[in-house]
Amino acid sequence: MEEQRSQGSGGGRPRAHGEPPRWLTGAGAPGGSTARLPWPSTILLGAVVMTGSAVAARAQTGERAPLDLFARLLLLLAVAVLLLRHRHPVAAAFGSSAAAMVYLAAGYPYGPVFLAVAVGCFAAVVSGHRRAAWSAVGMVWLGHVLMAHWLYRRLPPSGDHGAPWGQELGIAAWAVAIVAAAEFVRVRREQWADRRAEREAAEQRRADEERLRMARELHDVLAHSISVINVQSNVGLALLDSDPEQARAALTVIKAASKEALGEVRQVLATLRAPGDAPRAPAPGLDRLPELVEQAAGAGLTVTVETDGVRPPVPPGADLAAFRIVQEALTNVVRHSGSRTARVRVGYGPGRIRLRVDDEGPATGSDAGGSGNGLAGMRERAAGLGGTIEAGPRADGGFQVRAELPLPSGPEAHNEEAP
Repeated sequence: MEEQRSQGSGGGRPRAHGEPPRWLTGAGAPGGSTARLPWPSTILLGAVVMTGSAVAARAQTGERAPLDLFARLLLLLAVAVLLLRHRHPVAAAFGSSAAAMVYLAAGYPYGPVFLAVAVGCFAAVVSGHRRAAWSAVGMVWLGHVLMAHWLYRRLPPSGDHGAPWGQELGIAAWAVAIVAAAEFVRVRREQWADRRAEREAAEQRRADEERLRMARELHDVLAHSISVINVQSNVGLALLDSDPEQARAALTVIKAASKEALGEVRQVLATLRAPGDAPRAPAPGLDRLPELVEQAAGAGLTVTVETDGVRPPVPPGADLAAFRIVQEALTNVVRHSGSRTARVRVGYGPGRIRLRVDDEGPATGSDAGGSGNGLAGMRERAAGLGGTIEAGPRADGGFQVRAELPLPSGPEAHNEEAP
C-alpha cells in the first residue's frame, strides 16, 4: 500500500499493460494534457526546420528566393504556433498552414516548412478536429497549385516557371499519408481510452461487489448473535433475583455468542486489511448446523433438522451461502415470530441443495419474516450462485423460507473447492 501511494502522489504512475505512451496521448503534468506547453518537441522541430531550410536554400540557389529575415520569421511563426497544438489544435493547424502559404507565395525554397504543417494537422486529427485538419491540408495544397501553375508569373522570384503536375501528385500523396497516420493514431487513442474506462468500471464493480459481500457477512453474523444476546439478556435480567442459576446460564450463552461473533467479525475484517492472504479459519458451512441449533436453543428456540439425500462435494461458496440462509431464517424466527420451534430441512439432489425453514408463527410485529435487509441478503446470496429463494407467510399463519442452490459438477466443482 505504501508503494502504491508513493507512485500515485508523485505523478510518475507506471504505464499499465496495453496503455498508450504518454507522448502519444498528450498526457502531461497533473491537471490534464493542457497543463504544460510542448516546449521541448517544438524547439527540436524549430531547429530541424531552420537548419533544413538553410540546407534547402543552398541546394535551390537560383531557383527560389534566398532566405532573408522575413523568411526566417515566417518559419519561426509556422513552428511557434505549434506550441498551442494541445490547447488550441485548430488554431495551430491553420496558423502553421497560413505561415507556410505566405512562405511559399514569397518564393522561398521548398523544405521542412511542410514538416510544421504536418505536425499541426497531425495534432488536430489526433485531438478529434478531423475536418479542420483536412481543411488546413487542403488549403496548403490548393494554394500551392494556384501559385505553382497560375500565379507564378506574378509572385517572386522573377523568371519563375510553372511546376510539373506530377509534383502535385507527390504533394497530395504526402498530405494524405500524414492525415492517414494521424487518423490511425486517433483511432488507437480512442481504443486505449475505451479499454481504460472498461478497466476502471470493472475495478469499481469488483469493489462494489466486495463491499456488498462484506456488508452481507457482517449483517448475518451480527444479526444472529445480537438476537441471541438480546433474548438471553432479557432472560438474565428477569431471573437475576428469582433464579440466579438460570440467569448465570443466560450470561454464559451471551458470552459464547459474543465470542463467536467477535471471531467471525475479525475474520471478515481481516480480509479487508490483507485481501491476498488466506483466511485463518475455514468459512462456516452446513457441517456447522449443530452449532447453529445450539445457539438457537440458547435463545429459547427449539430447532429440528432433517436431511434428505447423500451430501455431495459442496463448493465453499455454496456451503457458506446455505449456512447463512439458514442462519438468517432462524434469526428472523427468534426476532419476529411468536413460535418457539422451527424446522430446518436440507435436501441434497443431483446438482443442487434445497433448503426449507418453517416456523409455526404467529408474527410478533409488522415485520413478519424480517425487516427486509436479511431477506434481501438471502436473495443476493442465492442469486449470486444462480439459485432461487422464496420467503413468505404460510397458510396456517407461520412463515417459510425455501431456497434452491445449484452445485457445479465435474472439473468446475473441483476448481471451486480448491483452496
